[in-house]
Formats: sequence, structure tokens, C-alpha cells
Amino acid sequence: MANLKSGLCLNPGEEVVMELEAEMWADGSSIIQKAVGQIRKLIGSILGFKRDGFIVVTNKRVVEIVQFKAFFVLNQGRCVKILTPGSIKEVGYTKEGQFCGCLCQSYNLFYESFTQKTSVLLSSVDSEDGAQKVVDAFYAGVFGAKM
Repeated sequence: MANLKSGLCLNPGEEVVMELEAEMWADGSSIIQKAVGQIRKLIGSILGFKRDGFIVVTNKRVVEIVQFKAFFVLNQGRCVKILTPGSIKEVGYTKEGQFCGCLCQSYNLFYESFTQKTSVLLSSVDSEDGAQKVVDAFYAGVFGAKM
């Protein structure tokens, strides 16, 4: 069994394609924005609040997980959603220039369902090819397509 940071238990015959850790604090992928995000995260940690988000793509499903903790150790809540093909209207990525609209490009995976729109910063992706691979894996996980 795979040891996932998200704590997701895999079903028999299920293999992890990718596990994306959602950046819950930073607003972009530039060094300055990551530093500001780390400061926000530090302040939250000092006050005892923590939030971790994950999108786990397997060969059979896509799962969205958000974990909230308060006062360092108290489990404030956990939301686990399995995304179904009927609920997803669109999936893709955005490329945005930070700082004056042209420097420090950041990539975000987004998907829109009938009840919500979710966007996740792809902090480790630095090209459109990498972002497209993430979108393709996400699509294959939701719709059961073979990659």
C-alpha cells in the first residue's frame, strides 16, 4: 500500500498516478509570493491553525481532501470528496503572469463542477507541458481513461 501524505486509503487494485499538495497559503509560484505564503503559514502555525489540502489522482478515481486543525493538535475537520464524471463540467489549467502581468509565470489546475470551482496552484510545474500532463492525468482519473 502506498504511504500518502494525504492519508487516503487505496482500494484493491488502485495505483496512485499523482498526489498534488494544494498550496493553501501562497498566492503564486514566485519566490516572493512563496515567502509571503510561508509568513502567512508561520502566523497560522503560531496561532495554532493548520490546513492541508490534497488532490489524489489514481488510476480509478480522483479524490479531493482538505484537513483543518486548530490549536496545534485538535482535529477541526476533514472533508473528503470523490469527484465523479457526472459532476465535472470542465478541467484545465491557467497560466498567469505575476508582478506586472508578465514576470514569474504561475500555473493553476482548475476544475469546475456543478457545486463548486476549485483551483490549485501547481508549485512544482514550470512549463505548459508539465501543466498539461497534470490536466491529462486528472482527466484520466475522473473519466477512467487509460493514459
